[in-house]
Amino acid sequence: MVSSVNTNAAALAALQVLNATGREADEVQSRITTGLKVGRPSDDDAIYSISQNMRGEVSGLGAVATGLNGAVSIIDVAIAAGTSISDLILEMKEKAVAALDQSLDTASRTALQLDFAALRDQIDNIVVNAEFGGTNLIGVSATDITVIANPDGDIFTVSAQLMTVTELNIQTISLNSTTASAIALAAIEAASIEVNQKLARLGTRGKSLDIHSLFVSQLSDGLRAGIGNLVDADLAAESARSQALSVKSQLGIQSLSIANAGPTNLLALFR
Repeated sequence: MVSSVNTNAAALAALQVLNATGREADEVQSRITTGLKVGRPSDDDAIYSISQNMRGEVSGLGAVATGLNGAVSIIDVAIAAGTSISDLILEMKEKAVAALDQSLDTASRTALQLDFAALRDQIDNIVVNAEFGGTNLIGVSATDITVIANPDGDIFTVSAQLMTVTELNIQTISLNSTTASAIALAAIEAASIEVNQKLARLGTRGKSLDIHSLFVSQLSDGLRAGIGNLVDADLAAESARSQALSVKSQLGIQSLSIANAGPTNLLALFR
């Protein structure tokens, strides 16, 4: 081996090792700081591309979940209103049955009619206020609503279930006589059946949306976990690696110092 003061091969080798250790330390520090082992394409282009596609799916599922939750709330409001309407119809039925009594005097029948009409008016008041986010499934102008089921654009349809007094065909009934009361009772019984059927349809659709919303949430969580498995750094391992690189860096500095001292030993040859 040639001894030279112009070229210190040992120092150059030590410097290369020290620089490589520094680059590794920078990489470890980046992973510890960001929590990611793949945070940019240069880290691993294939994994980065896959993870970005999965993040896109998660974002799409987030939008789907928002739409589903909104639809569930609309249905919940409609069901709550429909339940109240069903209860009011039961009270109206009670008034109609009482009005069948032929022995009622005029004052009593008038009182029953006023209570009956007030209950009927309350149905439309409930219908008008049964909306969420500007959408009403049981009102006069209610229409079917569509909800995005997945990022591919498939949809759920939630059918409108009108429950106005006109739709229930009880807008003109009265208790002014026993004959009218009998007609009113028949109409009320038919309206009760119709309201309960519509409530059942809303309940079925609401349950379907709840189940699908839960599935979307679980799918989103699964994708997030998958992304984490692909790109998240193992901080325990990175911490251990950081400690090892710190020691390695110190040894590299010591090695470089020894290598740099080598040329001074040549002075002894000329004494």
